[in-house]
Amino acid sequence: MGVLIAVAHGSREPRSSRTVGAVVDRVRVRRPDLDVRVAYLDLTEPSVEQVIDEVAADGHESAAFVPLLLGNAFHARVDLPGILDAARRRHPSLSLVQAEVLGDDSRLVDALRARILGAGVDMDDPTIGVAVAAVGSSREAANRRTRALAARVSAGTGWAGAVTCFATNRNPGPTEAISHLTAAGARRIVIAPWFIAPGLLTDRVRDEVDALDIDITHADVLGDHPFVADVVSARYDAAVGGSTTRARECVAGCTFPRTGGAGP
Repeated sequence: MGVLIAVAHGSREPRSSRTVGAVVDRVRVRRPDLDVRVAYLDLTEPSVEQVIDEVAADGHESAAFVPLLLGNAFHARVDLPGILDAARRRHPSLSLVQAEVLGDDSRLVDALRARILGAGVDMDDPTIGVAVAAVGSSREAANRRTRALAARVSAGTGWAGAVTCFATNRNPGPTEAISHLTAAGARRIVIAPWFIAPGLLTDRVRDEVDALDIDITHADVLGDHPFVADVVSARYDAAVGGSTTRARECVAGCTFPRTGGAGP
């Protein structure tokens, strides 16, 4: 049986680990042929190192790591590859492969739209303005890719508009994005979190916009939407299938194609 290790960022916020657990449970249902485990890069246990040691102790010969990350930033390009490289030195007979991040896969955009509609929004309501709330990046190329999510999620709708806003770099921040949407005619604003799990950043966005004098609806995070499990499964298959464009075996100093998108 193959081993799929879903790697999440980690958070001190208990809601985050509960949501990640629900995502992993969904993957287990989706892939009964795999031994699906979860590990965290920081702040939450079990750590990636602990799970690798357990996999080795259980006698497995290989494992594939799927980062539950929406952006290909430091954690995917530096942090996790370094952990896996150190683990290979501890377990030289264990084959460890890192899959591509979840990124801005079209299925996740569909999941985001489903979360918006699930908040009681009609596809053809011209009073709706959607603020896609993402973490933001220090790389402008990644932010441009994330900004494009708004147009993708609103395509084919009758909404007044959609804008991506950022919880960290404020370019634009949530308040600025809402001002843009109201100027476009929106009378009801939907905050659509481009996050796998809730945490301090989603709370920061909520606190900021709830202080505004406007009708605000909060959609759910991507969480355990079935499409998230579908993408995790696909990333695993690409990794173990040896696809050079979607996954590669990490060695010290390896890099990955930049897919942009938001953080966890």
